[in-house]
Amino acid sequence: QLAESGGGLVQAGASLRLSCVASGRTPSYYVVGWFRQAPGKEREFVAAISWSGGSTRYADAMKGRLTVSRGSAQNTVYLQMNNLKPEDTAVYYCAATSRAYGNIRDHAPSDYTWWGQGTQVTVSS
Repeated sequence: QLAESGGGLVQAGASLRLSCVASGRTPSYYVVGWFRQAPGKEREFVAAISWSGGSTRYADAMKGRLTVSRGSAQNTVYLQMNNLKPEDTAVYYCAATSRAYGNIRDHAPSDYTWWGQGTQVTVSS
């Protein structure tokens, strides 16, 4: 089970840190991805991090404004988002897969097995 938190309503230029906590029965090793879905749009990739935290990947649209990291407790992953823009408004989801990080080419939603319920991020102009 995955649970996101940390969303909210902020003004353009602000920062938010989202958290994703895994609980219950989880694979021994898993990759965590962040996705977002705006109203009327498809779910899109935002960022991903390997089990060790040594490999990360970011969507081009947000590159330079994001940092994904694992907490000291291996079951927690953070997404730091800076300089938020109104177009970043969406529901943000974390997802996990037991596939090896190196075997995931596109980080499409279909590559991930477990999903959280999402947390709303709204950025006002």
